[in-house]
Amino acid sequence: MTEQLLGLLSTYGLPALFIILTIASAGMPFPVTLLLIISGSFAAQGELVLWKVLVVCSAGAVAGDQIGYWLGRWGGRKLVHRLAERFGGVEMIMRAEAFNKRWGSVAVFLSRWLVTPLGPWLNLTSGISKYSWPRFLFWDVSGEVLWVVLYAGLGYIFNDRVGALADLLGNLTWVIVGVIAAGILGWKLLQYFRGGGESSEKTKVATEAYSTATEG
Repeated sequence: MTEQLLGLLSTYGLPALFIILTIASAGMPFPVTLLLIISGSFAAQGELVLWKVLVVCSAGAVAGDQIGYWLGRWGGRKLVHRLAERFGGVEMIMRAEAFNKRWGSVAVFLSRWLVTPLGPWLNLTSGISKYSWPRFLFWDVSGEVLWVVLYAGLGYIFNDRVGALADLLGNLTWVIVGVIAAGILGWKLLQYFRGGGESSEKTKVATEAYSTATEG
Protein backbone atom coordinates (compact mmCIF):
# COMPACT_ATOMS: atom_id res chain seq x y z
CA MET A 1 0.00 0.00 0.00
CA THR A 2 2.85 2.39 0.81
CA GLU A 3 4.30 2.00 -2.69
CA GLN A 4 0.91 2.72 -4.25
CA LEU A 5 0.47 5.86 -2.16
CA LEU A 6 3.96 7.01 -3.10
CA GLY A 7 3.12 6.40 -6.73
CA LEU A 8 0.05 8.62 -6.42
CA LEU A 9 2.10 11.28 -4.68
CA SER A 10 4.79 11.19 -7.36
CA THR A 11 2.24 11.34 -10.18
CA TYR A 12 -0.37 13.78 -8.88
CA GLY A 13 1.51 15.71 -6.21
CA LEU A 14 -0.37 17.90 -3.75
CA PRO A 15 -3.94 17.01 -4.87
CA ALA A 16 -3.19 13.33 -4.15
CA LEU A 17 -1.67 14.29 -0.81
CA PHE A 18 -4.82 16.17 0.18
CA ILE A 19 -7.14 13.30 -0.78
CA ILE A 20 -5.00 10.67 0.97
CA LEU A 21 -4.83 12.70 4.21
CA THR A 22 -8.57 13.33 4.11
CA ILE A 23 -9.43 9.66 3.64
CA ALA A 24 -6.94 8.55 6.30
CA SER A 25 -8.22 11.02 8.89
CA ALA A 26 -11.77 9.88 8.15
CA GLY A 27 -10.77 6.36 9.16
CA MET A 28 -8.86 4.55 6.40
CA PRO A 29 -5.67 3.00 7.85
CA PHE A 30 -3.11 4.54 5.50
CA PRO A 31 0.54 4.99 6.62
CA VAL A 32 0.15 8.77 6.52
CA THR A 33 2.84 9.58 9.11
CA LEU A 34 5.40 7.98 6.82
CA LEU A 35 3.85 9.84 3.90
CA LEU A 36 4.30 13.13 5.74
CA ILE A 37 7.97 12.38 6.35
CA ILE A 38 8.47 11.48 2.69
CA SER A 39 6.61 14.64 1.57
CA GLY A 40 8.98 16.71 3.68
CA SER A 41 11.89 14.86 2.08
CA PHE A 42 10.50 15.61 -1.39
CA ALA A 43 10.29 19.29 -0.43
CA ALA A 44 13.94 19.27 0.65
CA GLN A 45 14.87 17.82 -2.74
CA GLY A 46 12.91 20.52 -4.57
CA GLU A 47 10.15 18.25 -5.89
CA LEU A 48 7.52 19.93 -3.66
CA VAL A 49 7.26 23.28 -1.89
CA LEU A 50 7.39 22.90 1.90
CA TRP A 51 4.81 25.55 2.85
CA LYS A 52 2.36 24.10 0.34
CA VAL A 53 2.90 20.63 1.79
CA LEU A 54 2.15 21.95 5.28
CA VAL A 55 -1.01 23.77 4.20
CA VAL A 56 -2.38 20.97 2.03
CA CYS A 57 -1.69 18.21 4.55
CA SER A 58 -3.16 20.20 7.44
CA ALA A 59 -6.28 21.00 5.41
CA GLY A 60 -6.71 17.37 4.34
CA ALA A 61 -6.28 16.03 7.87
CA VAL A 62 -8.77 18.53 9.33
CA ALA A 63 -11.28 17.82 6.55
CA GLY A 64 -11.15 14.08 7.27
CA ASP A 65 -11.60 14.69 10.99
CA GLN A 66 -14.67 16.80 10.32
CA ILE A 67 -16.17 14.01 8.21
CA GLY A 68 -15.75 11.62 11.13
CA TYR A 69 -17.17 14.09 13.65
CA TRP A 70 -20.30 14.85 11.64
CA LEU A 71 -20.80 11.21 10.72
CA GLY A 72 -20.93 10.44 14.42
CA ARG A 73 -23.16 13.40 15.18
CA TRP A 74 -25.70 12.78 12.42
CA GLY A 75 -25.46 9.00 12.20
CA GLY A 76 -25.60 8.35 15.92
CA ARG A 77 -24.29 5.52 18.03
CA LYS A 78 -25.99 2.70 16.11
CA LEU A 79 -24.44 3.64 12.78
CA VAL A 80 -20.98 4.16 14.28
CA HIS A 81 -21.01 0.83 16.09
CA ARG A 82 -22.24 -0.89 12.94
CA LEU A 83 -19.25 0.54 11.06
CA ALA A 84 -16.93 -0.40 13.91
CA GLU A 85 -18.17 -3.99 13.90
CA ARG A 86 -17.72 -4.21 10.15
CA PHE A 87 -14.16 -2.85 10.19
CA GLY A 88 -13.07 -4.43 13.47
CA GLY A 89 -12.97 -1.24 15.49
CA VAL A 90 -15.33 -1.95 18.38
CA GLU A 91 -12.51 -2.08 20.93
CA MET A 92 -11.03 1.14 19.57
CA ILE A 93 -14.41 2.86 19.86
CA MET A 94 -14.57 1.87 23.53
CA ARG A 95 -11.07 3.15 24.18
CA ALA A 96 -11.76 6.39 22.33
CA GLU A 97 -14.94 6.98 24.34
CA ALA A 98 -13.14 6.39 27.63
CA PHE A 99 -10.24 8.61 26.56
CA ASN A 100 -12.62 11.34 25.40
CA LYS A 101 -14.74 11.32 28.55
CA ARG A 102 -11.73 11.51 30.82
CA TRP A 103 -9.63 14.11 29.01
CA GLY A 104 -12.07 16.13 26.85
CA SER A 105 -10.32 18.79 24.78
CA VAL A 106 -6.88 17.41 25.69
CA ALA A 107 -7.93 14.05 24.22
CA VAL A 108 -8.80 15.67 20.89
CA PHE A 109 -5.46 17.50 20.79
CA LEU A 110 -3.31 14.51 21.76
CA SER A 111 -5.06 12.11 19.39
CA ARG A 112 -4.11 14.33 16.44
CA TRP A 113 -0.34 13.99 16.83
CA LEU A 114 0.60 11.65 19.69
CA VAL A 115 -2.00 8.90 20.20
CA THR A 116 -2.86 8.91 16.49
CA PRO A 117 -4.46 5.41 16.28
CA LEU A 118 -7.35 6.74 18.39
CA GLY A 119 -7.84 9.82 16.21
CA PRO A 120 -10.48 8.64 13.69
CA TRP A 121 -12.44 6.80 16.39
CA LEU A 122 -12.34 9.79 18.72
CA ASN A 123 -13.76 11.93 15.90
CA LEU A 124 -16.76 9.62 15.78
CA THR A 125 -17.27 9.47 19.54
CA SER A 126 -16.99 13.26 19.80
CA GLY A 127 -19.81 13.54 17.29
CA ILE A 128 -21.90 10.90 19.07
CA SER A 129 -21.60 12.73 22.39
CA LYS A 130 -22.37 16.07 20.68
CA TYR A 131 -19.13 17.53 21.92
CA SER A 132 -18.97 21.26 21.15
CA TRP A 133 -18.07 21.59 17.46
CA PRO A 134 -16.23 24.96 17.74
CA ARG A 135 -14.12 23.53 20.56
CA PHE A 136 -13.53 20.32 18.62
CA LEU A 137 -12.50 22.33 15.55
CA PHE A 138 -10.07 24.49 17.53
CA TRP A 139 -8.25 21.56 19.15
CA ASP A 140 -8.44 19.53 15.94
CA VAL A 141 -6.76 22.24 13.88
CA SER A 142 -4.15 22.88 16.62
CA GLY A 143 -3.23 19.21 16.88
CA GLU A 144 -3.21 18.46 13.15
CA VAL A 145 -1.04 21.46 12.31
CA LEU A 146 1.43 20.38 15.00
CA TRP A 147 1.43 16.82 13.62
CA VAL A 148 2.01 17.94 10.03
CA VAL A 149 4.71 20.47 10.91
CA LEU A 150 6.47 17.95 13.17
CA TYR A 151 6.68 15.04 10.74
CA ALA A 152 7.00 16.92 7.45
CA GLY A 153 9.60 19.13 9.11
CA LEU A 154 11.58 16.10 10.26
CA GLY A 155 11.42 14.66 6.75
CA TYR A 156 12.67 17.98 5.39
CA ILE A 157 15.59 18.16 7.83
CA PHE A 158 16.59 14.49 7.69
CA ASN A 159 15.68 13.86 4.06
CA ASP A 160 18.59 11.48 3.51
CA ARG A 161 17.53 9.15 6.37
CA VAL A 162 13.80 8.79 5.87
CA GLY A 163 13.57 5.04 6.48
CA ALA A 164 15.57 5.09 9.72
CA LEU A 165 13.66 8.15 10.92
CA ALA A 166 10.27 6.48 10.31
CA ASP A 167 11.29 3.38 12.28
CA LEU A 168 12.63 5.47 15.16
CA LEU A 169 9.52 7.64 15.43
CA GLY A 170 7.22 4.63 15.22
CA ASN A 171 8.81 3.20 18.36
CA LEU A 172 9.31 6.55 20.08
CA THR A 173 5.62 7.47 19.93
CA TRP A 174 4.60 4.68 22.30
CA VAL A 175 7.56 5.37 24.58
CA ILE A 176 6.32 8.95 24.97
CA VAL A 177 2.78 7.72 25.62
CA GLY A 178 4.07 5.37 28.30
CA VAL A 179 6.07 8.13 30.00
CA ILE A 180 3.06 10.47 30.03
CA ALA A 181 0.77 7.73 31.34
CA ALA A 182 3.25 6.81 34.06
CA GLY A 183 3.49 10.46 35.08
CA ILE A 184 -0.30 10.75 35.30
CA LEU A 185 -0.50 7.56 37.36
CA GLY A 186 2.21 8.78 39.74
CA TRP A 187 0.48 12.12 40.20
CA LYS A 188 -2.86 10.46 40.96
CA LEU A 189 -1.29 8.08 43.44
CA LEU A 190 0.51 10.96 45.17
CA GLN A 191 -2.81 12.78 45.54
CA TYR A 192 -4.39 9.63 46.93
CA PHE A 193 -1.72 9.01 49.58
CA ARG A 194 -1.65 12.68 50.58
CA GLY A 195 -5.37 12.39 51.21
CA GLY A 196 -4.74 9.61 53.71
CA GLY A 197 -6.22 6.84 51.57
CA GLU A 198 -9.75 8.15 52.10
CA SER A 199 -10.97 6.66 48.87
CA SER A 200 -9.90 3.85 46.57
CA GLU A 201 -11.70 5.49 43.68
CA LYS A 202 -8.77 7.75 42.89
CA THR A 203 -6.44 4.81 42.43
CA LYS A 204 -8.99 3.13 40.20
CA VAL A 205 -9.24 6.26 38.03
CA ALA A 206 -5.46 6.50 37.71
CA THR A 207 -5.14 2.85 36.76
CA GLU A 208 -7.86 3.19 34.11
CA ALA A 209 -6.12 6.26 32.68
CA TYR A 210 -2.84 4.34 32.46
CA SER A 211 -4.50 1.37 30.74
CA THR A 212 -6.35 3.56 28.26
CA ALA A 213 -3.20 5.40 27.23
CA THR A 214 -0.87 2.43 26.95
CA GLU A 215 -2.98 -0.32 25.40
CA GLY A 216 -3.19 -0.70 21.63
